[in-house]
Amino acid sequence: MTDVYRVTAHREVRRGDDTTIRYTASGPADGPALVLVHGWACDRGDFDALTRHLPGDCRVLAVDLAEHGESRSTRAVWTIEEFARDVVAVLEAESVGSAVVAGHSMGGAVAVEVGRMLPERVSRVVALDALHYLALFPAQGEARARKVLRAFREDFPAAVRGLVAGGTPQGTDPALTETYTAKMSRVRQPAGLRSIEGLVSWDMDAALRETSQPITVFATRALTSQEAVDRYQDRLEFVLVDLGTHHFPVESPEATAELLAETATR
Repeated sequence: MTDVYRVTAHREVRRGDDTTIRYTASGPADGPALVLVHGWACDRGDFDALTRHLPGDCRVLAVDLAEHGESRSTRAVWTIEEFARDVVAVLEAESVGSAVVAGHSMGGAVAVEVGRMLPERVSRVVALDALHYLALFPAQGEARARKVLRAFREDFPAAVRGLVAGGTPQGTDPALTETYTAKMSRVRQPAGLRSIEGLVSWDMDAALRETSQPITVFATRALTSQEAVDRYQDRLEFVLVDLGTHHFPVESPEATAELLAETATR
């Protein structure tokens, strides 16, 4: 796919609780809209290279969730639903009538919630290596949730390292793992810890039952269990890919853009 020159506008929308959501907008205002939502401890800049490979007529909105990237908030609620309201605020500000919402990692959960909130305006949800990690995305039992959260509270950098390792196929360059670990360890607090709490308490099964749009999951083959496919194949369209680690949208932006472009036009 050709590298497209885009004029990118940097914008912001204000919400309650002293929340300012910053985002970028590019492409024609009347073009088909694609909304990109980053993962936990990441930011909208992860989509910069990918966006350049999307079709020129595609309207792209890349959002920094609260306390990620350039967005700021003093709010006390850090649920997946509240992150989804960050994205909804951008859609409202941009007067988007119809959009495909694609989210990486935690952003995949946020994308599902946006679809649930806006059934008439979101035509499809895309999860980029999200929703299929059974130890993280479906609501965890109380004991399991306590164990996960204890790890982050007691040694945050070590817990981040473990999270990155879980999204890294064998044979990956160790330097890449170190890069992601360093980046994600710098997530702003208390939002970093609180959003992990929100994720492990998110009721994905309920959200999927109440989300009417088709949902496509582009999942890293080496990191996808058959158990996850068996459990959710009746609701999720799984497409297994070999594009890198859990962060493949950054590592393979052109190929990921092609996948998104093809899916968005269905």
